[in-house]
Amino acid sequence: MREALDEARAALATDDVPIGAVVLDPSGAVIGRGRNRREADADPTAHAEVVALREAAAVRGEWRLTGCTLVVTLEPCTMCAGAVVLSRLDRLVFAAYDEKAGAVGSLWDVVRDRRLNHRPEVLTGVLAEESSALLVEFFAGHRSTP
Repeated sequence: MREALDEARAALATDDVPIGAVVLDPSGAVIGRGRNRREADADPTAHAEVVALREAAAVRGEWRLTGCTLVVTLEPCTMCAGAVVLSRLDRLVFAAYDEKAGAVGSLWDVVRDRRLNHRPEVLTGVLAEESSALLVEFFAGHRSTP
């Protein structure tokens, strides 16, 4: 999670929301890194999770990330939760819940939906306070004062 938090901090340089992600192979080696790049790339799909999953798939040479773990600083949204399912990850680890847009327990629970063909293990709360503090600080700096 520390490496995912480093990615989240790096997103601040492009004024992107500080969310970071890493993909670990079955041995625990990082094979994909991502940070939010929506502002930097003018791409609505450039969420940290998607960026990290794309890099990991390129490293593996296939889209199936069986045996891998995605570690992310914030609960994935519906798009990213769907990408977790479709990539066949074994495990999803995230820090903080996202009460406004989370799709792994907050608003929806896409990754545990029994109607889907794959359901990864989910671990939550890892360094949640640190991740939440980074987001609170970012959004506090973006609120306009009257």
